[in-house]
Amino acid sequence: MADILEEIVAYKHKEIAGAKQLLPGRQLHSIVESMLDQQLPSMREALMKSSTGIIAEFKRKSPSKGWIHQDAQADIVPLSYQQKGATALSILTDEHFFGGNDSFIVTARQSGVTIPILYKNFIVDEYQLFQARKTGASTVLLIAAAVAKDECKHLLHMAHELGLEVLLEMHNKRDIEYAEYSPDLYGINNRDLGSFHTNVQNSFDLVHLLPQNVCKVSESGIDNPDTIKHLRAEGYKGFLMGEAFMHSEDPGMALQKLIAQL
Repeated sequence: MADILEEIVAYKHKEIAGAKQLLPGRQLHSIVESMLDQQLPSMREALMKSSTGIIAEFKRKSPSKGWIHQDAQADIVPLSYQQKGATALSILTDEHFFGGNDSFIVTARQSGVTIPILYKNFIVDEYQLFQARKTGASTVLLIAAAVAKDECKHLLHMAHELGLEVLLEMHNKRDIEYAEYSPDLYGINNRDLGSFHTNVQNSFDLVHLLPQNVCKVSESGIDNPDTIKHLRAEGYKGFLMGEAFMHSEDPGMALQKLIAQL
């Protein structure tokens, strides 16, 4: 089976090279520097205080499943998530594989979204951190399997310099080594990014390898309140859910129904 993550990362390097031609790094840096005095909401703080911890994801497409909700609008669904009780949002910005776009976060903010937003992409270059800050996102995703340890350390430091929090995503025992860099949020992905197969048991198996008293997030494959309750009992504070809501005609209402069952 082809390794989907390798395919995505290879494409991402080409994509970034093209973006730098359209908007050179120096110009992007200048734009972002003018924004650095803007205060961003903390995802870590929001999750640690929340009684539900739902990070509702705006995800229109998947490499393994194709279109999930092609007509979903960035000026409607994210705000509905906020109104229906989401603690934070995750918005896919990868266009080629996930049907996302940086403009979705900008649009969500313009529609009235004030809660923390995760810039959900495959970050392999610091240029993308500036792209994330420019959109109004408050947190970026760093995937252990996508970057070498030294590069992860550099990207994490640069994200903090830009006022962004970091959700560090890990999937196996090898990835746990990256936790030594003390991200703001420690994510365990239940989806194997090589095959895209999902198993929530992964979060239960790896939680005890993470530091205590940190903000832990379980990602992917969560679709019912009982799973959330069991994960919370194991120490998780955040639960990233996308497809469970996006398959619905009204994702915000699907979120509201789940929260009512918690």
